[in-house]
Amino acid sequence: MTTAPAITMGRDITLSAPVNLRHLSGIPIIGGVLHPGLAIRADDLSTCTEEYAATLVADGLTDVIDLRSSTEVAHTGRGPLAEHSIAYHHLPLLTNINRSGGTAGPVPTSRAEFGDMYASMMEKAAAHIVTALNIIAFAPGTTAFHCAAGADRTGVLAASLLLALGADDDAIIADYCVTGTNIDAVHTRMNPVMGTLMAQMGFDLDEEAFRQDDTPWDRPMRHTLALLRERHGDALAPLRAAGLTDVTVARLRRRALGGQP
Repeated sequence: MTTAPAITMGRDITLSAPVNLRHLSGIPIIGGVLHPGLAIRADDLSTCTEEYAATLVADGLTDVIDLRSSTEVAHTGRGPLAEHSIAYHHLPLLTNINRSGGTAGPVPTSRAEFGDMYASMMEKAAAHIVTALNIIAFAPGTTAFHCAAGADRTGVLAASLLLALGADDDAIIADYCVTGTNIDAVHTRMNPVMGTLMAQMGFDLDEEAFRQDDTPWDRPMRHTLALLRERHGDALAPLRAAGLTDVTVARLRRRALGGQP
């Protein structure tokens, strides 16, 4: 478990309920259907209200996986969930989000380009993804994972989890596409919090980071899965090479079907 710094940017942040939070449940997987209680994917939980944080914990949240960069974490800290006795794990899937990009390469500004970044993230941040899957598998309760928008880094971890659970491509892509219906609300929620920070990194949230183009929302994740299979034969191969074991996969599948931790 790691400890994030407190807010350092000296600005008031309006707390709100997440707008892109959803339980991963009801999705067909090997052996049945994914039960609620295993994992939640979300937009930035550091900016959720105290009431919402308390509700999550009361409903069984025991672990939070923060996929944001260190710069983002320093900007908003952990928020109200830091006041609760839950485990916090900082596992950045991108080392930074500036123009040059981090370990996964340059950050794209069009959705048509995101599939390449997702595949690179699964390859180059595989160790962090495997750690996250082990946390989800062995947590005593529900694990929530989030980035800033709950779209890209969160989408990569969600896809990795669903691949490990044996979900098919259509189910993985359908889960990813739900964010497309939430993106306007995500943009509205993020901009007051992240606009200045993103500008310092060379982005304008209004014009670029959440620019709507004509790319169908299913294309980036569909391309990611195809690209991983083209390169490795099996989309899970980079994670297995980074240490994902059959024991962890079996435990994830047992818990996903309603088995005890």
